[in-house]
Amino acid sequence: MTDADPELLDLLSTRLGSQHVIRDAASMEGYLVEERKLYRGTALAVVRPGSTEEVAFVVRECARAGVPIVPQGGNTGLVGGGVPHSGLVLSLARLDRIREVDPFNATITVEAGCILKTVQDEAEKADCLFPLSLASGGSCRIGGNIATNAGGLNVLRYGNTRDLVLGLEVVLADGRVWNGLKGLRKDNTGYDLKNLFVGSEGTLGIVTAAVLKLFPRPKSRTVAFIGCPSPHAALDLFDAFRRRAGDQLTAFEFMPRFALQIVLKHAAGAVPPLAGEHEAYALIELSSPDPEIDLRERLERVLGEALEAGIVEDAAIAASETQNDALWHLRESLAHVQRFEGGSIKHDVAVPVSKVADFIVTATQACEAALPGVRVCAFGHFGDGNIHFNLSQPVAMEKAAFLAQWERFNRIVHDIVHAMNGSISAEHGVGLIKRDELVLYKDPVALDLMRTLKRTLDPKNILNPGKVLALESELPPSLP
Repeated sequence: MTDADPELLDLLSTRLGSQHVIRDAASMEGYLVEERKLYRGTALAVVRPGSTEEVAFVVRECARAGVPIVPQGGNTGLVGGGVPHSGLVLSLARLDRIREVDPFNATITVEAGCILKTVQDEAEKADCLFPLSLASGGSCRIGGNIATNAGGLNVLRYGNTRDLVLGLEVVLADGRVWNGLKGLRKDNTGYDLKNLFVGSEGTLGIVTAAVLKLFPRPKSRTVAFIGCPSPHAALDLFDAFRRRAGDQLTAFEFMPRFALQIVLKHAAGAVPPLAGEHEAYALIELSSPDPEIDLRERLERVLGEALEAGIVEDAAIAASETQNDALWHLRESLAHVQRFEGGSIKHDVAVPVSKVADFIVTATQACEAALPGVRVCAFGHFGDGNIHFNLSQPVAMEKAAFLAQWERFNRIVHDIVHAMNGSISAEHGVGLIKRDELVLYKDPVALDLMRTLKRTLDPKNILNPGKVLALESELPPSLP
């Protein structure tokens, strides 16, 4: 702490109220550690502004003092993007108001601190759907979803967060406020500024509010859990449903045999969906806002053809909403239960949809050859090319020794992704954990453009410094 820092904190306390400038270590602890406990940071204080004007005030004063700011929503990120290494944590939790719901324009205007589940519930009250769906929906906040361009379970039908944002309100690095809160589908008045900030992880500006798209609320849905002989067969099944069901295909999730085994072993209430075991599984959901459409008939017809073609071995179709939820429980429990199998080395990657099965097979063989006994848990959003290629430690191996090989497996997996013209980060962001990886795989011209944008919009480098990409002036540690 410099001599000027207490003066800054006192100034912020006067404007925000002392209860919203947290300085004691015990109260700050939850803001300094990220979800997976890979990183722990330090900060002068945690500030909790209650309005856009207060956020702007904090940023202006920090810019004058040269104190860095780390914006933080629900702190549910998985890449260390919200962990401070100095300066202030700026929590947006108090900016939690629903500003407007416009069902006719199919938009909802919300502040950045709104919890995702709250936005979904407000949309449902208007007989609409806000389709972003994440495992952390009860605690993650919209500002963080926007900052990381979150994906989730419904990207196949509705797109990433970027596709759901029509307008933004953003506090810039000098404290000015850009008001881009327009609910327009068409606006050709120059550069699309909002997309600079979606996915920027708080490094270019601080999102304080957003206009989000709403959709007709599904009135009917049907879910099936399907056993397939291989990832390639599962991909063929996806193609069949995409062609026959169109945009009624809401989700197509992939799980390997090992993934279902650990869910049935560790997840409370999990029941085997099929009589036997299969090499690959798909969870499929069809939905429609028209309650009269017979989705089950369409599902059965496509599955019947797939059975005859040999790309499906067995299937269970839910007969009620309770059974729909039970089948989804098998998929949604997977992220949680992996921890019970020891250390997990995780990769959030994307390849073209046509190469998803090739990637799973190739990367699995490469990792198993590199470490006999490693257990591959490659699952995810098959229909949009996003696979969570996670590795569980060999049964007899020490956890620390396994996790020490994280960088080695990054090279194996990310090299294969790169060779397939894919991305080393699909929906979790870059943060700290992939910052140095980005330099190895991102086009050099793209990196130069990103650095140029950062220097232009944040010349003093106070907004989440060291995340996504490092400038020459600041290189905090990127390793746990």
